Amino acid sequence: MTTLEQLATDLGNELKKRHLHLVTAESCTGGGLSYWITSIAGSSDWFERGLVTYSNAAKIELLGVQPMTLETFGSVSEQTAREMAEGALQHSLADISIAITGIAGPNGGSAEKPVGTVWMAWAKRNYPPCTQVKNFSGNRQGVREKTIQHVLSELVAWLRGLR
Repeated sequence: MTTLEQLATDLGNELKKRHLHLVTAESCTGGGLSYWITSIAGSSDWFERGLVTYSNAAKIELLGVQPMTLETFGSVSEQTAREMAEGALQHSLADISIAITGIAGPNGGSAEKPVGTVWMAWAKRNYPPCTQVKNFSGNRQGVREKTIQHVLSELVAWLRGLR
């Protein structure tokens, strides 16, 4: 079993123990997180849905991200990640959400937000979201894979910390 498969299995076990369902809102990973989650047999018991909101229009339409947030802070920002996580919960039947937005490269980076910058947000119904930024090195595929591995690991740890 690969590391990603093991992490997805661990995630499923933690969600099942708590009778929780997950929704994903992905941008730079393009559905990669949902792919690994659904590679686990029985994931339909705990994975409610996955939304790939690659464009700003999709973030607005499917997740309710405010246009002003995107104009003011950009699509790769703490504010956008937070609104994505909250919107994923509002537009699903899930209890827990994860949102990912970043710059996988090779283009699109800047001095302020270099290639490899990824914002993530976790949310649980009736709780404020937790956010985190990471800067991953590597090519496009490497940034995406490192992001997915990190998110799965962080989700498992976050769930284990929930009461």
